[in-house]
Amino acid sequence: MIRAGIIGGAGYTAGELIRLLVNHPQVEIAFVHSTSNAGNLLTEVHGGLEGETSMRFCEAYDLAAVDVVFLCSAHGQSKGWLAEQQLPEGLRIIDLAQDFRDESEGFVYGLPEMNRERIRRARRVANPGCFATAIQLALLPLAAAGLLQDEVHVTAVTGSTGAGVKPSSTTHFSWRAANLSVYKAFTHQHLLEIGRNLRLLEPAFDHEINFVPMRGDFTRGILASVYTSCPLDEEAARKLYADYYADAAFTHVAERGVDLKQVVNTNKALVHAARHGSKLHIVSVIDNLLKGASGQAVQNMNLMFGFDEKEGLRLKASAF
Repeated sequence: MIRAGIIGGAGYTAGELIRLLVNHPQVEIAFVHSTSNAGNLLTEVHGGLEGETSMRFCEAYDLAAVDVVFLCSAHGQSKGWLAEQQLPEGLRIIDLAQDFRDESEGFVYGLPEMNRERIRRARRVANPGCFATAIQLALLPLAAAGLLQDEVHVTAVTGSTGAGVKPSSTTHFSWRAANLSVYKAFTHQHLLEIGRNLRLLEPAFDHEINFVPMRGDFTRGILASVYTSCPLDEEAARKLYADYYADAAFTHVAERGVDLKQVVNTNKALVHAARHGSKLHIVSVIDNLLKGASGQAVQNMNLMFGFDEKEGLRLKASAF
């Protein structure tokens, strides 16, 4: 058994993380920190935990009492937190914000399909962004084979939970329901980590990644539609993807088209590739709160501590 602590426990990713860790056979949650909710029951904020735990949020915590700490605060706060701490030797850190995705401060980028062995040895892991996870899973096999030879075009749609728990004009129900909209076209922050990692695999890649994100009228999930020029025929392309993900615990190459209901409420990623003329079209689907956030964080924790990679993540898709 290991003991885990959570910093910033009131948001969507923290709620998902608590739900996973409460049911993880190798983990005991030592504390869940929240300044604004200190003293309140976890179930007052995360109603889905009713009947699962009687824990309360805390304001003070002892890092010496845990083996791993998950940082679930807003983007930009992890660097400040880290600078203020006297960290116990041996403490492992998994950051779910974007602060260390450039692998600064000794962090390893936590995409197992790219960095599994480095994650196993890491003390600090920076969890990838949700869009970045879906898009990179669509492109990693091509980059690893040196086959990204043209611009990449991406349209991806995400559920409302991707915007976080705090309401805004574009997240409340009356605006989001039966609606679809584009935001941050060609400028989304996840482009930084996507471009960096693709160039690590294929240093010669110097083309644009044209990314148009969209808000969907559903709560969770990401579907990324990606296409680029590719010299491979369809059979060779599908073999490339199947070989690349042959040992992946959660990423699977599908022979048929994929959809969100196959992956929502799971840590799975499904990828489907098909050739159209000179273009290879890849569709990637994940749950933004699980494989795109908290599930991947637990997957990384499993790797860091030598557990079965799937431990605590054998989840069932809703389907209907």
